[in-house]
Amino acid sequence: MSEFHLYLISDATGETVESVARACLVQFEHTQPIEHIWNLVRSQRQIEDVIADIEERPGFVLYTLVNTEIIAQLQAACRRLKIPCVSVLQPIMSAFGNYLDEEVHAQPGLQHTLDDDYYNRIAAMDFALTHDDGQATWNLEEADVVILGVSRTSKTPTCIYLANRGIKAANIPIVLGHDMPEEVFNLDKPYVVGLIRDTRTLVQVRRNRLRMLAESDETTYADPDQVAEEVNYAKRLFARQKWQVIDVTRRSIEETAAAIIQMRTHHMEQDS
Repeated sequence: MSEFHLYLISDATGETVESVARACLVQFEHTQPIEHIWNLVRSQRQIEDVIADIEERPGFVLYTLVNTEIIAQLQAACRRLKIPCVSVLQPIMSAFGNYLDEEVHAQPGLQHTLDDDYYNRIAAMDFALTHDDGQATWNLEEADVVILGVSRTSKTPTCIYLANRGIKAANIPIVLGHDMPEEVFNLDKPYVVGLIRDTRTLVQVRRNRLRMLAESDETTYADPDQVAEEVNYAKRLFARQKWQVIDVTRRSIEETAAAIIQMRTHHMEQDS
């Protein structure tokens, strides 16, 4: 696998440029980026430090900057070094500006202003953490989404991703021999989704988890027959309750969350 230096430069948190880069790079199986992440780059001194780093280890430059002077300085350095320098936001902002016939406000970090959406995301994140892995089931009705699944079906990271979109998500583990919280069967407002994973893949994921914890994989937790029984039990439960099901075997966290958002939106439109 070949490696290359990738510079992700932002005048804000860097979340946008990092997400775009990783979404694109997942399509290239035989390359591995060495990431150099520069966030909150807003001054002359900061961009000089960035350029010095690039000069030392040239690579691909991807940025979300809006200050024209800083952009010009970065682009000039990249032209001199003969390396690509690509803006994530500029083509989109220019297209919006032309379509809306409105001038772009080149203000760094404007997308992270403390507006209602920001506080909604913070509240959703707090809710997800408080209601992780079957906790605080007494107020599940306050959730927007409730996710169920056996161990290692990506319940928690999916809830965190949804929370970052302002969606309050709780997750409940399905464990053989343990009763589900009664509250789950009496929910009215939350959209309930079951997550499943292919048995073979789930066994491997659990074995990897046990190795990370330095524990023996000779347990029922990673036993193929036990795992198959858990998966089948979960499927029967979801079918009996008529809950929507998503197979996460070949889905990323982002894809699973996007599917949940789409299904929930469709459900809300039908009910309205």
